[in-house]
Amino acid sequence: MDDYKYLALVDWVKNYIADEQMKPGDRFLTEKELCTIHNVSRQTVRQALMKLERDNIISRVRGSGTYISGTAVPRSSAGGSIGVISTYFSDYIFPHIITGIERVLNDAGCPIQIATTHNLVSEETQALKSMLANGVRGLIVEPSKSALPNLNTGLYEEIRKSGIPLVFFNAKYEWAEAPCVAMDDTAAARTVTDHLFDCGHSKLCGFFVLDNMQGHKRFRGFAESCAAHGKSESEQNLIWYAAEDSAKIFTYEKKRILDMLGRSTAVVCYNDMLAIELLKFCKENGISVPDDVSVVGIDDSRYAAICDVPLTTVHHPHDKVGEAAAELLLKRIEDPGAPTEDILFTPELVVRKSVKYLNG
Repeated sequence: MDDYKYLALVDWVKNYIADEQMKPGDRFLTEKELCTIHNVSRQTVRQALMKLERDNIISRVRGSGTYISGTAVPRSSAGGSIGVISTYFSDYIFPHIITGIERVLNDAGCPIQIATTHNLVSEETQALKSMLANGVRGLIVEPSKSALPNLNTGLYEEIRKSGIPLVFFNAKYEWAEAPCVAMDDTAAARTVTDHLFDCGHSKLCGFFVLDNMQGHKRFRGFAESCAAHGKSESEQNLIWYAAEDSAKIFTYEKKRILDMLGRSTAVVCYNDMLAIELLKFCKENGISVPDDVSVVGIDDSRYAAICDVPLTTVHHPHDKVGEAAAELLLKRIEDPGAPTEDILFTPELVVRKSVKYLNG
């Protein structure tokens, strides 16, 4: 975003002053010279100079010019680099989120370091250590196994004490102070579950991930909807699974799943990926969707519209989540005292063909 290009220019000025060994009272470059060197607008240059002046690095004298102030100018240690850590990168909704982050940071002139953890805490440890060693100026992180005890609390405390701005996306650890940008997962599950009740379903079951906070919040939305419709017994018809086992459960939990589907008219799935595995399972076992059982997913991934039975789901604002996370980080870099409230996007229901209307 053009609004944040000046942050990269601020870092460049600090490094220029250090490299040129400029002293208090030395005349600095003019606005016109900075515009020419960086091919940016006069407005961007003025924003950068205003921040440098607020930080007492330069002083501007009307009718005379810009001068180095009496404050020692530290070289920018981070080099403008932003660290982005995601559980995955090349599949499902993750490419869209990362693209949204990259779009904002590239427009702001901020170099990016990207690492993936494959939802493993040990790989998150290595990614954090590597990025701290490289002197990043900020971090955007999707936590690994966010609902489980985490061994990286010491690293995150080091990040906090170092004053490195941090923003989480999709989820955050319950003990974390940094803000999170995400879809409202509780509302997402509540939305698809409400839709099933609106369609006349009353015997519901669900599949939820146990090792990340999205799974817990989506279960909460499911449970809230069931309770609101007087169907609290639905919480007995659940299967909890680890994220990496989304395909395996249909093998080692086959009998239990068949029993659960036999006493249910509809299923709420943690996400579209699990829902598509369930569609395959139903087909292999002679269960018709939606005639025998209705299925809903969450996230509206690119597979949801093209699978055997197009899925009713809720749309995940993936690119907006990425953009908002990057914009929030840039604001925190500019103003470390900025508010740290979470940003939650309201999900939108997408109706397709995987739900049968029982009430006509």
